[in-house]
Order: sequence, then C-alpha cells, then structure tokens
Amino acid sequence: MRKEPRLLDRVRAAIRKKGYSIRTEQAYVDWIRRFILFHDKRHPIEMEKAEIEAFLSHLAVNRNVAASTQNQALSALLFLYREALERDLPWLDNVTRAKKPRRLPVVLSADEVGGLLKKLSGTQWLMASLLYGSGLRLLECLRLRVHDIEFDRRQILVRNGKGGKDRVTVLPDPAAETLRRQIERVRIIHEEDISGGFGEVYLPFALERKYPNAARTFGWQYVFPADKLSRDPRSGKTRRHHLGEAVLQRAIKQAVRDAGIEKPASCHSLRHSFATHLLERGQDIRTVQELLGHKDIRTTQIYTHIMGRGALGVSSPLERLLSGRFDGGCLRAGMRA
Repeated sequence: MRKEPRLLDRVRAAIRKKGYSIRTEQAYVDWIRRFILFHDKRHPIEMEKAEIEAFLSHLAVNRNVAASTQNQALSALLFLYREALERDLPWLDNVTRAKKPRRLPVVLSADEVGGLLKKLSGTQWLMASLLYGSGLRLLECLRLRVHDIEFDRRQILVRNGKGGKDRVTVLPDPAAETLRRQIERVRIIHEEDISGGFGEVYLPFALERKYPNAARTFGWQYVFPADKLSRDPRSGKTRRHHLGEAVLQRAIKQAVRDAGIEKPASCHSLRHSFATHLLERGQDIRTVQELLGHKDIRTTQIYTHIMGRGALGVSSPLERLLSGRFDGGCLRAGMRA
C-alpha cells in the first residue's frame, strides 16, 4: 500500500509545481509549521476559519508583527488550504490586522552616496554602484546572469523581478568597464568548473527541462557567483550559486559607518536614492516608475515627498521672512542675541 505523503512534503510539492522560489517555499513551510504548533500540533484538516483567525490575531496582538509579516503568514495558510489540501476558505473577517505604518524611505544625498562608494572596493563597489546607478534591488543584482547585461545598448535586463515581472533599466557608464572585467572573471571561473565536471547553475521554472544543456552555458552564469560550489537543496546537484545577500549588506553597513553617515542606510537606500535623484533632475515620473518596476505609480510618488529642498520640495516661510521681503529686523536681532 502506497504511503500518503507527509503534509509539509505535499506543501513543498505544490509550491514547486507552481514554480515558486525556494525562499517562498521556506517561508511558507515555516509559517505552516508555526500554525500547527500554535494549535498544539493539530492537523490543519481539523481546523478552519476560527483557528486561522486566532493565529493571525495572535501574531498582531501578542507578537506585534509588521503588517507585511502577517500578510505573509496569511498567504502561507491560504496556500496550504487551497493548493495542498484543496479546500477553499471562507472570508477571514474577524482577524485583528497588524497596522501598516507609513514611513518615508531613507534617501542619501549625492555627496553621501559618493562618500559611501569611496569606502567600498572590488565586487562590493560594483554591486553597490549598480544598486544606485541602475535602481536594482539587492536580490535583482545578485541574480543577474551574463546575458542580462547589454553593453552596446547600455542597459540591464532584470528578469523575474518583484511580482514576477521583467523590466529593462539603465547600465551606468562609470560601472561598465568594471562590469566587463567582472564578467571575464566569471568566464574563467566557469571554465574551471566545467573542467572539474561541474559548471551548472540553477535555471528558473521549467527551463532546465526545456533546455537541458542551458545550465552549463556561459550566458546563464551568475554575474556575481559565490566563492564555492554548493549543493542545491531541491535537486541535490552541486552547483555554483550567486553571492549571498549578507556579503553586500555587511559591506554597506560598514561603509555607512566609515563614511560618517548618520542615517539608518542600507542596500535598499541606494535604490531609493536612485529614484529620488532622477526626479530631482527633472526625469519624468513615469520613466522612473518603469526603471524601478513599480506596478502602481503611487509607489513611485512616495519619492516626491522627499525630493528637492525640504518636505515636498518647498522652502520654509522663514526663508522668505528673513530675505528682506518682510521686516525681519526684530527676528534677526533676536538671532544675533
């Protein structure tokens, strides 16, 4: 008699069938495991709307999680019931929602970006330059393949970005020559891997089945490969993955300190700065939206609140008051005192 697959194995199989990333798989499995443990290891088939609402409300009330975290947990549970257990759920209307705070992004000035980049070198400098010069997200940069770089057109093709969308963005001239040298270094690494009996990389979706030899071609190699070969947790194959996120995250954090920048800046701050500085130079907001890959123009409009001089790009009435248009003698006298 054939043994029924374990619950989490069924979830993993359903996720892979949908072509979701391994990060999504890990996150969903973790949330489903937490949900089961929260309800004293009861099987999800025995639980319904009330138990799901209780767990999600617990996250908001007792764990004080961010709204995005609660939404991720909800997505995981919806996937569990709809895809793995093939059960539809009634609308969850009694969940205490985590509040989503409205925060402005951290943006660096041009001088601050320049000071930060001066504290970096080598691969870290190149990746940070692409985050700022092309508006890439960190993972988009790390997942770049050799054939995504088009030097003649001075553009970068971002494949499968946030929301599964492809887009084209600018390749900054100051980084082009360094990027060429990086790709030549990748070629040498790839040739050494091939001679050692390796040389494969991960291919998204069903491309590996459709093009069985593509994983060993140079064009599909990562622009920023990891230093060592590693075992793919899904296929079990030994491959060369891309660099880990922590490599640049640590370097940026140290560079911010070394440059004396008193802002909580991160890798993503370089992308925010890219958008803000383009808008400050008069670039059309629709063009910036396309370069960033934003689905909604309102997401891009957040940068208009922090561009130019002061909030919303306006000057303070105090400047006009002290410019001589009004009698500011008393106020200036107070300042001197």
